[in-house]
Amino acid sequence: MRVSDFADQFRRDPDDGGPDLVTIDGTDRFLLDEAPHVHGDALRQPGEVAVVDDRAGVLTLGLITVHGASDVRVVQDSLVGVRALQAAAGTFGLRGFRHVETAEQAFRDVRLVLLRLSKSNDRLDELARAVARWAAPDVVLLCGGVTKHMTLSQNDVLRRYFGEVTASRGRGKSRLLVAQDPLRAAAVRADATNPWPRAVHVDELGMTLVAHGGVFAGTSLDQGTRVLLDVADQAVPTARTVADLGCGNGVIATAMARRRPRVRVVATDVSSIAVASTQATAAANGVADRVAVVRSDAGDELDEGSAQLVLCNPPFHEGTTVSTDAAEAMFRNAATILQSGGELWCVWNSHLRYRPLLERLVGPTRQVVRTAKFTVTASRRS
Repeated sequence: MRVSDFADQFRRDPDDGGPDLVTIDGTDRFLLDEAPHVHGDALRQPGEVAVVDDRAGVLTLGLITVHGASDVRVVQDSLVGVRALQAAAGTFGLRGFRHVETAEQAFRDVRLVLLRLSKSNDRLDELARAVARWAAPDVVLLCGGVTKHMTLSQNDVLRRYFGEVTASRGRGKSRLLVAQDPLRAAAVRADATNPWPRAVHVDELGMTLVAHGGVFAGTSLDQGTRVLLDVADQAVPTARTVADLGCGNGVIATAMARRRPRVRVVATDVSSIAVASTQATAAANGVADRVAVVRSDAGDELDEGSAQLVLCNPPFHEGTTVSTDAAEAMFRNAATILQSGGELWCVWNSHLRYRPLLERLVGPTRQVVRTAKFTVTASRRS
């Protein structure tokens, strides 16, 4: 099967001709077209191919359907991507892939890795180092991205761990980076000198923040989060359970657990690296026993009426695209999670004007504080 034929099949619902399952974009097509040219032999051997951050399952299922790959190892940071791959695989009755938990499980002895580039060089650094350390000596790391979002610094990151890094010509709006000749010694040295996850003590909090590559704010204190934490002690002082939606590096969840020794905190994030970072931050600050971390999409797996207080610093970007979809989902789920009379305390960029949305989805909303850039509101669940 050709990639174009697969794309046509994948785009449509084969049963009823309904709406698109996903959009297969130019970067996915480019990666699938080039995979057999950079390392076709690996595609013919079970378990020798890995796919990283496949947004909707296109790359994984394309490798299986078009190129005959089997036992493909899949690393997906976003739970949305995990669910999309599972749904698409079920629709087409396809198997032949497995999700893995650790870097070693993902890359040990693999010979071809397909990776969708994100905007985070730290994410690329952690992944490239792991591939160089664990993969086979003849591994090829094939990275794809939208040209306007790619920078020369990505090449520099890859050159830390690979002896040969080349860039393709642009095709449409996409470009590929090809990394070969892994510098295993450099990757091992990186483990000793600059390991992931990174840990940094933040004096103003009296806390250590721990972060994997690519997690929101890394090991720093985000400005919006700072504004929320400055007033969080006022939030529902009688709360016994506090939920943190979009926990990132775990700073809000850990700070609340430290400030309120009798409180149980449930932290959630759609990102696996955020979940791991929050767990590590809670452990580094001695509150791991009171901070439960759950991977969920905007808190969609938390029980109804399970918290008296929800805290949230919602994202307003999806990758490189400005979007308020995640915030709206968090607000809607917060209304479900909160007990009657409980409150959602949320910080947001003031220009976004979320207050009418909070009023509609959660309940009566008051302004707690407003700075030059950020607004903190409290929305009461009736």
